Amino acid sequence: MNRLKKAVAAATAVAAAALIPLTATPAGAATGPATHLGLTWSVVSYGPEGTVQVGNSGDAYHGDTAPSVSLPVLCLNVDGSPAPAGLSIGFYNGWAQGTVALSQPVKGSRLNSRAAADSICQASFGSGWREAEFHDGHYGPDLSQSGGWTFWAYGNIPNNTRFWTAINDQPANPWN
Repeated sequence: MNRLKKAVAAATAVAAAALIPLTATPAGAATGPATHLGLTWSVVSYGPEGTVQVGNSGDAYHGDTAPSVSLPVLCLNVDGSPAPAGLSIGFYNGWAQGTVALSQPVKGSRLNSRAAADSICQASFGSGWREAEFHDGHYGPDLSQSGGWTFWAYGNIPNNTRFWTAINDQPANPWN
């Protein structure tokens, strides 16, 4: 039943995203356009029970995609979901403890702060959603450690799609 709930929630979120205009500027966000290359990810693989592994195929140190490009934002809602059996969890392929979904495509220049990126996810999917981050994958005892490069989550992300993803310890975001 939990898998069905997650599938319905993800489908509903995708449908709702198509109806939400992406014009709001969040309080405290920078007002000028972002000008830096941004980090993009794509689907790595699909797993059991509606899970998807997303990960880095770009430049995590400097960014790889021009801010003039329109791509969806990878959004994440961390709700404490346990990892399904059958996933290999580790530093390079952690569990995000939630669900991912893609916003409608936005120009990287609109991502002029982390708050701006998070607000796109909140406008698309609701409270609790934010832009996914490079280190959102967790592993180890009680998922107490975080890794990087890829992570698993529930979600239905199309293959062959690139999307904006944040990184908190490198200048590889459009707002850097």
